[in-house]
Amino acid sequence: MAGSENIINQKAIADHELWTAFKQGNVSAFNEMYRRHAGALYNYGYHLLPDTSLVKDAMQDLFADLWRTRNNLSETSSVKYYLFRSLRRRLYRLADIKPIPYITPSQTESIEDLKIRTEEYTLLMQRLQLSMSRLPERQQEVIRLRFYDNFSWEEIAGILQINEQSVRNLVQRAVVKMRENWK
Repeated sequence: MAGSENIINQKAIADHELWTAFKQGNVSAFNEMYRRHAGALYNYGYHLLPDTSLVKDAMQDLFADLWRTRNNLSETSSVKYYLFRSLRRRLYRLADIKPIPYITPSQTESIEDLKIRTEEYTLLMQRLQLSMSRLPERQQEVIRLRFYDNFSWEEIAGILQINEQSVRNLVQRAVVKMRENWK
């Protein structure tokens, strides 16, 4: 077991190997799985429900349930997909939620050039978020999953429980609308 603990700490280990080790009761694998995915999970959850404590509670419950039921879990080809889908379901059960646009907070820096670049970036991100906020909720969610969280078409279809072609259509319509909104 000590040898596998050292392997878990290496970044090169694949998620599916972590999943297998976690299912066998390896605490380091479980910790590494959490470390790798908690930030993205929190961001996704917060986009769905902008309530910090509720998202954190849902994540804590998700990981506690994972540990408790690890012996009964099936294999997964994508840990990230499994976690996102599980968190989404959990949040939908906790509240009637609707995604809202995320506005990038303004950042201030002491160095003038960096400050200017940061302000320009912030304005660009706000413009992008404003364009996104004009999209229907479902299109906002599919854009986040595809371009912010880098899920495949198939994974998004599974998360949203719709077919893959519907996901592609939603993204295409969203991109067209965002281009129109940009002008």
